Amino acid sequence: MREKILHTASELFLNLGVRSVTMDDIAEKMAISKKTIYEHYNNKTELIKASTHFVFDQINNKISSICKDKEKISPIQALFDIDKIVLECIDEDNTVEFQLRKYYPDIYQSLDEKKLKLVTESVTENLEHGIALGLYRADLNKSIIAKLYYTSTIALKNSELFSPKRFKMSEIMKTYLTYHVRAIATPKGIKELETILQNEL
Repeated sequence: MREKILHTASELFLNLGVRSVTMDDIAEKMAISKKTIYEHYNNKTELIKASTHFVFDQINNKISSICKDKEKISPIQALFDIDKIVLECIDEDNTVEFQLRKYYPDIYQSLDEKKLKLVTESVTENLEHGIALGLYRADLNKSIIAKLYYTSTIALKNSELFSPKRFKMSEIMKTYLTYHVRAIATPKGIKELETILQNEL
């Protein structure tokens, strides 16, 4: 039951936002009593924390699977595949992230620390793989680029810079990835990037 509550709560939080969803909403969606939820989670804050970390771990596992499949997926294609996974698991207008930052700062901070570690490690691994294959330039400072990538992904979700009414997150991310790869790729890497972009049309 605990897992079912977690799955349902995560889905509702992502679709409707953590502030607007109540324990009553979750209970109604599951056709159970609110008391049953409280038998597994002491309060809504605890459930929000469990749900956000659950979604993060889902994303992490999918990204790790892509990163491990080096024989089948090139590092440039991996970036685009990871992007699709992230877009599938987040809300388009960043409502959840905004609400976490404003109303649940401790939860947001703990997630941010996990995200920093995941992104910097996966980007560093991607860079090393790309350099080994001759797709990325060998003179890159991997540590700096990994941190630049992380801070850029944070900025891309700033609704004041990129209004959801004007920009789709999928288009923002595709534009950024193209920009990122062109900045670090060799001519061989650029050629592969252009093939990937052509195939996505």
